[in-house]
Amino acid sequence: MVKPLTKLKLHGFNNLTKTLSFNIYDICYAKTTRQRREYIEYIDEVYNAERLTQILTDVSNIIGATILNIARQDYEPQGASVTMLISEEPLATEAMVQQDGPGPLPEAVVGHMDKSHVTVHTYPESHPDNGISTFRADIDVSTCGRISPLKALNYLIHSFESDIVIMDYRVRGFTRDVRGTKHFIDHKISSIQDFISKDTKQSYQMVDVNVYQENIFHTKMTLKDFDLDNYLFGTGVEDLSAREERIIRQRLQREMAEIFYGENMR
Repeated sequence: MVKPLTKLKLHGFNNLTKTLSFNIYDICYAKTTRQRREYIEYIDEVYNAERLTQILTDVSNIIGATILNIARQDYEPQGASVTMLISEEPLATEAMVQQDGPGPLPEAVVGHMDKSHVTVHTYPESHPDNGISTFRADIDVSTCGRISPLKALNYLIHSFESDIVIMDYRVRGFTRDVRGTKHFIDHKISSIQDFISKDTKQSYQMVDVNVYQENIFHTKMTLKDFDLDNYLFGTGVEDLSAREERIIRQRLQREMAEIFYGENMR
């Protein structure tokens, strides 16, 4: 739940920096050279710089910020990047900061944002030896002051076809109250999972690694259900022999496990 600490009377600006970092992975099997090329082209089109700019604009709106500057680029042969400089606006109501529960899903975008930055970089890739293709999006939302990037958490998860999501949240620096006492965090949090919607929790297996005394929170999640048809590009399960289906399933599950646990499996 998003619960602020007892109201603080600050001396000057809230200097706390809150950073939410994502690695989002989409994995598929593309058997032929042509299918792999078409997968990369598909990802490049769906997540081009223009689409990513819209996603980050929505993020800015959700967390309550004003966009100061946008830089974006589509790369050759593939990939895209967008960077936004943002700044905090006066908030219309206290409710926007202190509202409990997860932030909105894509169909319920609200808010404004400013004073820090939001970035996204995409990395589509494939390997000819085993047919596995992956798409990774790295997203950072960094804010200063009272606004929190955690409000955009669910929107970002739902904006990408996320098989695996790895998230880090950290609060840096300190702010002083009128008595001169330092405060190293201005809200209550026990886990990033506190801010994830129920439907997402039901769909993913989640693991936490948190360092509470350092205000560092880490959550990674992988889809529970494995429907092979959702991972095939340019073909379907009905086109596979029993042997092919078994081999492809093993390759995909191994790829997902290696990404989720961060190590190669033998």
